[in-house]
Amino acid sequence: MKAASEKKTDRKIQDLAQYLYESRYPVFFTGAGISTESGLPDFRGPDGVWTRRDKGLPPRPMAASWDSVAPNKGHYAIVELQKMGKLKFLISQNVDNLHLKSGIRPELLAELHGNMTKLRCTRCQKTVDRASAKSRCPCGGSLVSSVVDFGQSLPEKDLALSFEHSRKSDLFVVAGSSLVVTPAAETPKEALMAGARLVIINRGKTPFDSHARLRFHEGIGEVLPGAIKRLKKLMGLFE
Repeated sequence: MKAASEKKTDRKIQDLAQYLYESRYPVFFTGAGISTESGLPDFRGPDGVWTRRDKGLPPRPMAASWDSVAPNKGHYAIVELQKMGKLKFLISQNVDNLHLKSGIRPELLAELHGNMTKLRCTRCQKTVDRASAKSRCPCGGSLVSSVVDFGQSLPEKDLALSFEHSRKSDLFVVAGSSLVVTPAAETPKEALMAGARLVIINRGKTPFDSHARLRFHEGIGEVLPGAIKRLKKLMGLFE
């Protein structure tokens, strides 16, 4: 027999599937926590980059290089939602390129902190692959790293799209973010003000926990695939 905690998690996963089924404008928001199952560190977890820094410790060495890291079940679950027409937009704080690598369509993705594999034009904001080794954009602007450092402004187009889609959302799902880095963390507030249901999947606390209809502390790789399996049944899509 399942323990009470497992039954409670199962019920919440079923509720998430129901929310997705009912939603006409689901928007997802991801942070470093979605990539930890791929072997990448998070920032504010118990052994995160900033947590270790605050303790005077260096970041943990990675088992593999950044460019060799593969997407995990959490990333692919969001791709499944895209295929099912249940993803209107994806906002990400991550620079690891794993969403694009997993198959997310670029037009559905705002990478608020940039992408380590991309260069951005200082004039028109267009991005190109770093591997192209180009230094100038066809518009005449300079191509520089798209990754946003502390103190730098976020890309205007991505930020504007993120707020626009947040205001349109009726379901806003946060996966793997502590929701403390602004202005990115303002997007769930916009969604709530628009009347959206808020779902948070994150091991650590967030400032929005009390506003969430569903709050998961379990792993993203457990919650999202489970919800999608149930969603397919609700939609009459059988594997």
